[in-house]
Amino acid sequence: MKAAVLRELGAPLALVDGIAVPPLKPAQVLVRVAFTGVCHSQVMEARGRRGADNWLPHMLGHEATGRVMRVGEDVSKVKPGDLVVLSWIKGTGADAGGCQYLHGDELINAGGVTTFSDETIVSENRVTLLPEGVPLDVAVLFGCAMPTGAGLVLHELQPRPGTTIAVFGVGGIGMCALMACAMHDFAKVIAVDVSDEKLALAASLGAHVTVNARTADPVAAIRQETGGAGVDYSVDASGVARVIEQAFEATHRTGITIFASHPATGDKIALDPHALISGKQIRGSWGGGSDIDRDIPAFAALYRSGKLPLERLVSRRYSLDRINDALDDLEQGRVVRPVVEINPDV
Repeated sequence: MKAAVLRELGAPLALVDGIAVPPLKPAQVLVRVAFTGVCHSQVMEARGRRGADNWLPHMLGHEATGRVMRVGEDVSKVKPGDLVVLSWIKGTGADAGGCQYLHGDELINAGGVTTFSDETIVSENRVTLLPEGVPLDVAVLFGCAMPTGAGLVLHELQPRPGTTIAVFGVGGIGMCALMACAMHDFAKVIAVDVSDEKLALAASLGAHVTVNARTADPVAAIRQETGGAGVDYSVDASGVARVIEQAFEATHRTGITIFASHPATGDKIALDPHALISGKQIRGSWGGGSDIDRDIPAFAALYRSGKLPLERLVSRRYSLDRINDALDDLEQGRVVRPVVEINPDV
């Protein structure tokens, strides 16, 4: 198999061919990867912003689509030939843990799911059947961006009708949160980012107001849009500590802030404790509180009905040989959600 491997923090991923695929262990599934998404999590890992990495060299990637080639002993969730979605969010099925590959004398580590390769061994609980009627490239977003972003709104906040919300950071996760907002009866939806291009897309997906944080104070702008009170809810998907603070500051005195982003290791957020004892809330989210086996079919139904135009988020496609370009473009904010085309005719 061929894979993009992280050998050194801060260095480009290495494209390694001729990696041996080991025999499957119980609860493992061999998948031929069709498309994989690229998330800020991989940028953080590759750039060394998650601190020391004791697993080098290792593979990356956590959302993809593909076809099952073989299954290990005791796997009952999928069978060879099935089209599937791969996700870092654990679903039903057994957890086989990580995997190790050999390239000559080099041992390459991998977790329960990795996707920056033309084939991959994953745990049964990281695989979900692909619902009919969703293209393989679009369905990549079911692995991370959609369950996390939409889940923040649908599962975690469960907003009341007629309320207001601000979404900070409209990349893949933030855009999916906006799409979920468009399916609720919000009085006002505000999108905040530093890219005019992304904000224009956000407006077309349902944001009533957009704020470019490069040219305006987002907290002041949001307070002006809400009569000085602040929004009822705020979502942060930026991955920047200061922006999480701004999202908290932009909510009214009993508002709720939720974030699924992870700033660099060592970064801290500073909050006014009086705001907390007065009724404000802030909490983190692990995958939007999504149940991957329940929610992927639900998202697919919404996509088929036209309520989730997810294809608009797939702004640029890359080959596996250009995986480092995809990471660079995502880091610099030039794309919403990069998708890497590996075996499109799987």
